[in-house]
Amino acid sequence: MNDMPLEAHEHAEHAAHAAHEKDPFISQVSITIAVLAVVAAVAGSLETFESGGAIISANEAVLNQDKATDQWNFFQAKSLKKNLYALAADNGGPKAEAYKAKAKEEGAGQDEAQAEAKKLEEESKADRAASARHEHRHHRLSLAATFLEMGIAISTIAIITRKRWPWLASVALGMAGAAVIGVAYLG
Repeated sequence: MNDMPLEAHEHAEHAAHAAHEKDPFISQVSITIAVLAVVAAVAGSLETFESGGAIISANEAVLNQDKATDQWNFFQAKSLKKNLYALAADNGGPKAEAYKAKAKEEGAGQDEAQAEAKKLEEESKADRAASARHEHRHHRLSLAATFLEMGIAISTIAIITRKRWPWLASVALGMAGAAVIGVAYLG
């Protein structure tokens, strides 16, 4: 879909050439082609934007999940240290009080690590949801661009055959494409 703006420009040029025939029907079809080409170019640009957004959000989800995993590992390390210091304190001896204090300190760090891990997991979940929204829009915009390109092609048939029904079909496809664009962002 990267060539969509170029293709739209080419269709608009063909429509402009056809409009020089001074036939009102050909002029209407030519204007339809130009409008469909512009809307198709917009749909193609939005499609690219949404595709990029899906990839970026998915990457952010993976990075945040990796950070959450690191925090859970840190939590486990703090838990092990806390338990080792608690065991050492329970055995008594001259350093028992120092070991109790160290066990308490490790426990506090453990709570912070757990809270950070949960926060990062929520961020990862939100990023995955954002990626899914972008991907959903991307699919709808692909469908819209397809409808619009079909409308442009069928408009060309109307110019060649000078029949009204292909033009009306192209207008219907263009309206369907525009509606799908709207649904992509409203639905």
